[in-house]
Amino acid sequence: MADVISMEEIRAIASRLDIDPSQIDLNSIRLPPGEDFGIKSDDDDLHEEDPLEYDSGFGNIIVVDNLPVVPREKFEKLEGVVRKIYSQIGVIKEDGLWMPVDPETQKTLGYCFIEYNTPQEAELAREKTNGYKLDRAHIFAVNMFDDFDRFMKVPDEWAPPETKPYTPGENLQQWLTDEKARDQFVIRAGSDTEVLWNDARHMKPEPVYKRAFWTESYVQWSPLGTYLATVHRQGAAVWGGASTFNRLMRYAHPQVKLIDFSPGEKFLVTYSSHEPSNPRDTHRVVLNIFDVRTGKVMRDFRGSADEFAIGGTGGVSGVNWPIFRWGGGKEDKYFARIGKNVVSVYETETFTLIDKKSLKVENVMDFSWSPTDPILSLFVPELGGGNQPARVSLVQIPGKEELRQKNLFSVSDCKMYWQSNGDYLAVKVDRYTKTKKSTYTGFELFRIKERDIPIEVLELENKNDKIIAFAWEPKGHRFAVIHGDSPRPDISFYSMRSGNNAGRVSKLTTLKGKQANALFWSPTGRFIILAGLKGFNGQLEFYNVDELETMATAEHFMATDIEWDPTGRYVATSVTSVHEMENGFNIWSFNGKLLYRILKDHFFQFLWRPRPPSFLSPEKEEEIAKNLKKYSKKYEAEDQDVSMLLSEQDREKRKMLKDEWDKWVNEWKRLHEEEKLERQKLRDGEVSDEEEEYEAKEIEVEELLDVSEEILSFDFGQE
Repeated sequence: MADVISMEEIRAIASRLDIDPSQIDLNSIRLPPGEDFGIKSDDDDLHEEDPLEYDSGFGNIIVVDNLPVVPREKFEKLEGVVRKIYSQIGVIKEDGLWMPVDPETQKTLGYCFIEYNTPQEAELAREKTNGYKLDRAHIFAVNMFDDFDRFMKVPDEWAPPETKPYTPGENLQQWLTDEKARDQFVIRAGSDTEVLWNDARHMKPEPVYKRAFWTESYVQWSPLGTYLATVHRQGAAVWGGASTFNRLMRYAHPQVKLIDFSPGEKFLVTYSSHEPSNPRDTHRVVLNIFDVRTGKVMRDFRGSADEFAIGGTGGVSGVNWPIFRWGGGKEDKYFARIGKNVVSVYETETFTLIDKKSLKVENVMDFSWSPTDPILSLFVPELGGGNQPARVSLVQIPGKEELRQKNLFSVSDCKMYWQSNGDYLAVKVDRYTKTKKSTYTGFELFRIKERDIPIEVLELENKNDKIIAFAWEPKGHRFAVIHGDSPRPDISFYSMRSGNNAGRVSKLTTLKGKQANALFWSPTGRFIILAGLKGFNGQLEFYNVDELETMATAEHFMATDIEWDPTGRYVATSVTSVHEMENGFNIWSFNGKLLYRILKDHFFQFLWRPRPPSFLSPEKEEEIAKNLKKYSKKYEAEDQDVSMLLSEQDREKRKMLKDEWDKWVNEWKRLHEEEKLERQKLRDGEVSDEEEEYEAKEIEVEELLDVSEEILSFDFGQE
């Protein structure tokens, strides 16, 4: 086996050969048989520990019982029905369906054997079709062929099962107990993926775990921060642990492109798109929903890309992602997808449609869930050339009861924005003017938690202003809108409460002429970053909405991404590899102080690790807020110790630099003295080292550059 070399050595060799490694198509490289050049592949692990194809045993064979007993002339018809049912689940091997026949009666025996390519397909077929009702008299009983050997070994007499001692698992939330109350983040740069602590006190990150070639595509935290997911050619994997990152589970899905967690981390959705063998066919899409802890496939969906391309603006191969949107809060009770004239809502207890049918909504264009309650908001555009108005509806799940509906006229476009607590829904409506030559924008504001769900209309002072961005304050009652024309639009802040806390929307302030095109609220509310990304070159304004004042202005040149940490204490701004220069990230305090900067070539991703909701009651949080000074004394003392340590380290560093400088100066003085006689010899014995022997004279030189002559006319009649 070849020696293992570092990435630095690879880059050095590439530089010497004038090769750009980022331009190399790694998928086109084929290694010699049996050679891995010292790099262990996760794909190899998948093949070794969980073989996907052509298992040597009988794990890929199922036995289907309770089939109709038919004579020879109906044999082909029955075989066709069985093959149609089971070929939808997986690929049946050639000659992989065998239906035994009674040699005396020449009738089938009422069961058959089906051989799939993989044990996973066979297991899925057993799960999906055991209990399948072919007709009133024939309900399938499906077993794995390997199970019969186990059934035959059942002892005649019952014996108590062996009791295994309990062994506690790892605490996957160990990172939340950090004594310094730090947060973690993950970065991807080049071939390396690294998890680090944000050590803001020491103004630098602290490494946690680093691995080369950890993922083949991207990484993603689960919504509560328990797992880190990686994407590979053979499927996805999740990682976690108390002190490091161990692989906890794999999810086999060849050629997976995208993944998505349910809000409560119970389920993982994987997606792949496959090119058709026939150019006239469309891409085939495969979606699997896995149980995160067990790795079991709970439900799969297969079809053409066109079947999954309805709703939204499109994504990979024209598919809007995520295809499934989760509802019901953190309980993961429901998920839904949009189809042609329907919204299909599934419940996760059985992974079947609610009431076994989809919700029919003619021409439905978009939908979204309340973040906390099982309520769907639906948007239906105008029909019949404007004779039937557009509408936004709120539907309660699982009863499918319509809670509220609002008709909208002359609608060009519509977007829905839920507030994080599900208290409010803002519907941004673009409407045509009477001439139909232009549009203007307004907002329909739904108060979800109030009686009869009242709706309030909000129009900007200048109705013709273009809406550039909209964002709710997390867990709050305020929202911000960027409106107007670039490059200096206005930013307005509104509250869903008026001065006396009544239910009326009120404007708080408008900031004129800001270089901003994106809004980033702190996860705890109160603070917001007014950001100018892309064409605005990373302009940042840190704004306090409580006091309606700017805390700081800054710039992260060419910044592409901004993300608050889950506590709202720190902000990361980053420049990813869409730009060739200045790749890396900056960490800022909530009020706009730059804490530290890290440069990384070929920088791809920065993601804060999410935190689960607090276990503290609202009353306890209020008590802590009241007594914050008492609690803060401990941390202020620690901060003072760290500050003194940093000051001492700075003093030591400055002293070291001064010592190095003095050493360098003394060395040159020594050399200068040693060479004194040599210099005197070169000057014919003249001693010329002393500065006063030289006389400085100033000489002025005048030089004529140009001469020109011009004749001016003079009017004698003019005074």
